[in-house]
Amino acid sequence: MRVIDLAKKANVTSETVRHYTRLGLIQAQRDPNNGYQIYDNTAFTRMQFIQQSRTLGFSLKQIEEILDQADSGDSPCPMVRDLLQKKVPETKAKIAQLQAHLATMEAALSNWESMPNGTPDGHSICCLIEDWEDKKDHDSDH
Repeated sequence: MRVIDLAKKANVTSETVRHYTRLGLIQAQRDPNNGYQIYDNTAFTRMQFIQQSRTLGFSLKQIEEILDQADSGDSPCPMVRDLLQKKVPETKAKIAQLQAHLATMEAALSNWESMPNGTPDGHSICCLIEDWEDKKDHDSDH
């Protein structure tokens, strides 16, 4: 199948197929008649594996390492477990950071409900942000 056929079958863009080919994650043969890249079912299977790995949070570099290990005949499963065991606490930390960020945004919106709109005057750009930052900095001093 050609790039566009693999892309449609795997539900990705043609550029994604080309990118993964350039990275060596999937392989193509050249059609001697027209020079097109031709992919087989192995490429499709690998595309599905890559997509599932991305869903689990693996980077393309990590996926490359997993595929390399599998291609060499060794089970990548122990490495996959180790990688995911490290990713879980990292993801929890990111979620906590996002929750804190969301709380900050919600606090700002709550503060801004009663504040009037300001007009930039050369000394001020947006009083909502500037006054809120001043309040936040002031509150943290106590």
